[in-house]
Amino acid sequence: MNGKPTLQQKPLPKWFDGQIYNEGGVVTNPYTDQSMELTAVELSMFDFIKGAEFVLSGTQTGNNPKLISQMRRGLDWFRRANPEAYMVLLD
Repeated sequence: MNGKPTLQQKPLPKWFDGQIYNEGGVVTNPYTDQSMELTAVELSMFDFIKGAEFVLSGTQTGNNPKLISQMRRGLDWFRRANPEAYMVLLD
């Protein structure tokens, strides 16, 4: 397992309306097999981003401007909150 969560946790943005977890966990990139430990807040945002990607990949909902905007904002948040985990899991 590589990397550590940031020491000072960046709070979730006000627009975030996903599920907020009480505990973090280890996430593995399925393409590289690299793993990162995420805090509860980081894992909440990670799952929101991956869920948005899944929904947007569907043919019926692929053009949802609000969800696209939220996903991009989530990626920006994650990039600032934990750059190392962003590079391993989302880049």
